[in-house]
Amino acid sequence: MKRVAITGMGIVSTFGSNKEDLKKAFHEGRSGIRRIQKWDPSEMKAQIGGEVIDFNPEDYLDKKEARRLDPYSQYAVACSSMAVSDAGFDERGLPENTAVVHGTGIGGLTVFCRDHERLVNKGPDRVSPFYIPHSITNIAAGLIAIRAGVKGPNHAVVSACASANHAMGIAMKYIQLGMTDKVITGGTEAALIPLGVAGFQNMQAITTEYNDNPSIASRPFDAKRSGFVIGEGGAMFLFEAMDDAKARGAKIYAEVCGYGATCDAHHITAPVPGGTGAMAAMKMAIEDAGASLDDVNYINAHGTSTPLNDPSETAAIKSLFGERAYEIPVSSTKSMVGHLLGASGAIELAACLLGMEDGWIPPTINYEEQDPECDLDYVPNESREHEIKLAISNSFGFGGHNAVLAFRPA
Repeated sequence: MKRVAITGMGIVSTFGSNKEDLKKAFHEGRSGIRRIQKWDPSEMKAQIGGEVIDFNPEDYLDKKEARRLDPYSQYAVACSSMAVSDAGFDERGLPENTAVVHGTGIGGLTVFCRDHERLVNKGPDRVSPFYIPHSITNIAAGLIAIRAGVKGPNHAVVSACASANHAMGIAMKYIQLGMTDKVITGGTEAALIPLGVAGFQNMQAITTEYNDNPSIASRPFDAKRSGFVIGEGGAMFLFEAMDDAKARGAKIYAEVCGYGATCDAHHITAPVPGGTGAMAAMKMAIEDAGASLDDVNYINAHGTSTPLNDPSETAAIKSLFGERAYEIPVSSTKSMVGHLLGASGAIELAACLLGMEDGWIPPTINYEEQDPECDLDYVPNESREHEIKLAISNSFGFGGHNAVLAFRPA
């Protein structure tokens, strides 16, 4: 079975569209959460987010197309373009059978809201003919392929906050099984708009307690956590057959080597008590990597900063690793960029890879007061020198979807 290398990376986040800026922010343990700027959040109970500010879609798209596309598609095209270039390929220089597997939890919410408003206020004839193709969740994958001229397997994965991890796990399997040698994969999301914020705040999933101090609002595993903070943006990667990457002398960020996927089959939003589904997915990913529990020496947690997720994930880790759970550093980068929903697994993999380059792991910031149910080593507040041997990255979504990736230095 073929080994899989990660050779390219592209990022759009609250810290900008430059991976070095994101790397610096994660290393410094800096928050990118701020009061929402692109629209007036005054009527909202939740007024903050990990908002993408420093991004110009016309750097990657012509003006007309940029204006039509939903931001989640803009981010997908931009991140993919950056990843392909970072891997050392020209824009249309990839083999024709290259695959695209893109993850998003919500898709074109901005386009949906814009055209619904036109329907209500101006009538059906004013709804854009581009409304359907630009709002559907698969269109970003199609746009990436059109831009790159690649005709291999191409589809979208939609499994709430597990979407990007599912997408990247499937991408890894495509290469391992010999269906293709290269995949553009990852995830993007752009739900930080009034309808998205209103929906999450009214189901009491996001915090409304830190509007006056946004930088401390996302506080995974801390006793004073009160809900997640919405982020936006995402990351895309080029996955490549290891032998091909080595043969062309490519820079290799890491080897992605394991994938686990399960379902809680318990509740539409709440994790199953004890985190049994999450535990099973972690175990599956480690076994898929041909590794043992003793090989794992870092966990990038889902770590949402919600009352239910954090203790459930902690319980899952302890159930799987036993007493050794207390020796494994666990961190949540959502403390710095917020929760990117369907793109969270992608931006979190990027955080891990950027730290691995220089031998450190990112922190969980805003960790001040221990919750008795959350008693592991969460790498509090400062990044830490640490050589990863085998890491796992967790993503868990509404509907009980669990997706875990395993990766290691190449």
